[in-house]
Amino acid sequence: MQVIGTPGPDSIVTVRPRSSITNRQGLQQFVGISGANSGARGLSMNRVVIPPGGRAAPHRHVGSESAIYLLSGTVKTFYGTCLEKTVVNRAGDFLFIPAGVPHMPVNLSSREPAIALVARNDANEQENVIPHAAPGAAGTASACPR
Repeated sequence: MQVIGTPGPDSIVTVRPRSSITNRQGLQQFVGISGANSGARGLSMNRVVIPPGGRAAPHRHVGSESAIYLLSGTVKTFYGTCLEKTVVNRAGDFLFIPAGVPHMPVNLSSREPAIALVARNDANEQENVIPHAAPGAAGTASACPR
């Protein structure tokens, strides 16, 4: 990644991601703005790619809200304690996920990636991502029906 500028209270920083990383959710992420690269203290913003037919690992964000803008694709997001609720979003939709809500986005296309911009009110974009056991997962105690 290329960072232009020096983080500081009166400076603008530009971040040019050159490659992606695999995030804790198992997706390709292009790190944009974070505390580590820009000096941000209260937010992060990244571009996330869900491959054709792919999905994120079920997870939640402790202490931070998420705002998502779907740039391309159609995504079905399972959410709730047992991932029992769903919402389908298309390119151009904005989503809001409250802090701590378990969720798992799934790309409904078998041919095209789904691409989203994700912002959180947490400058540490991955440190507060907590895996959420899928209902009925082997080796987990679950109050969710199977």
